[in-house]
Amino acid sequence: MLFIIFILFVLLLQVFHRRLLHRLLPEGADRWVTSALLLIHLPLALYVAARLTGLAGFLPWLRFLARGGVYFQLLTVMNLLLWGLSALLWRTRHGRRDPGGPEDPARRRFLRQTTALGTAFAAAGVLYGRREAFSDPEVVHLDLRFPDLPPGLDGIRIAQISDLHTGPLVKPAVVARWRALVQAERPELLLVTGDIVDSLPEEAQTVADAFRDFPAPLGRFAILGNHDYFTDPRPIWATLEAGGFRLLENRWELVRRNGDDLALVGLQDPMARHGHFRDIRFGPGPLPELAVRGLPPGTWRLCLSHRPSDWNLARKTGARLTLSGHTHGGQVNLIPGVSSALLVGPYTAGLYRKGGDALYVNRGLGVVGIPVRLGAPPEITILTLRRG
Repeated sequence: MLFIIFILFVLLLQVFHRRLLHRLLPEGADRWVTSALLLIHLPLALYVAARLTGLAGFLPWLRFLARGGVYFQLLTVMNLLLWGLSALLWRTRHGRRDPGGPEDPARRRFLRQTTALGTAFAAAGVLYGRREAFSDPEVVHLDLRFPDLPPGLDGIRIAQISDLHTGPLVKPAVVARWRALVQAERPELLLVTGDIVDSLPEEAQTVADAFRDFPAPLGRFAILGNHDYFTDPRPIWATLEAGGFRLLENRWELVRRNGDDLALVGLQDPMARHGHFRDIRFGPGPLPELAVRGLPPGTWRLCLSHRPSDWNLARKTGARLTLSGHTHGGQVNLIPGVSSALLVGPYTAGLYRKGGDALYVNRGLGVVGIPVRLGAPPEITILTLRRG
């Protein structure tokens, strides 16, 4: 269903983009617009069909070509926005003259020039965004206080990373650099909140290799995200556990520190209910009652939930602190100070509180779709829990 919505959205964008290109291009050159758009999007359409039939893993080269069609969507959106802004500027200055007659040549020339200039600025923004995406992540240090935190957990130092998306856009050298930066913070506990891979199970080996023997004395734990359920997640699970991670999918484990226990509870991602984007179930999705079954009452609880929109379910586990990812902080935020992740929910990045409970949404490390971040730099979070 998600792919079908995506394809319909792409088609709608290109209908408007085709009209725009016919107006921007010189006469004669515009007759090739429809053919060019079809050629650009053919690999994307074929890849979508391969994903729907479960054959994408046999055509890795097709994913590379399809990514060009995804990049073109960014150019399309920018062109349409810039054209609309240019038209608004012209109308503000000159008013609307004879809307039923032929287009004013001066107006058309102005719109061409401003759109071309805007596209140049947009290209510069993409180059900057690529640099932001692959620069060293911001290391966010956060002290969180809870009056009911057991004394033995006071001062516990936790590293959270999320949304690595290892695969075509995130190479092993980048993941190895992330490991070095996290290790330099000397956390006692390492938590990974999903989207280990971009889409294929074998991509998890990069993470397992990079974080093998990571010196976290209280352990390494992870949950899977929606991208980890694009295909059968069991190989990802096996690869990470062979590398020393413990997977928490609707289950819990206790971590003991200075005589007190911390319960780590993991919720399964809703994508488990329909992997392959078809009616193939790899799990029941997030079930708070299953995740805490058998957990000793009164144990202080921290929940890993990939999607911050599931915070209400995480709170049902009794978790005082929930750690999430998924949003990438919007990844590409075209309006300064406004996260594009608001389109999918109110929890976009950073710390949120409700009553005495807290949610922290990590912006993630990797990228999805395009190798660009704007206004949402990658993040490593170091949380220190305090009593009081």
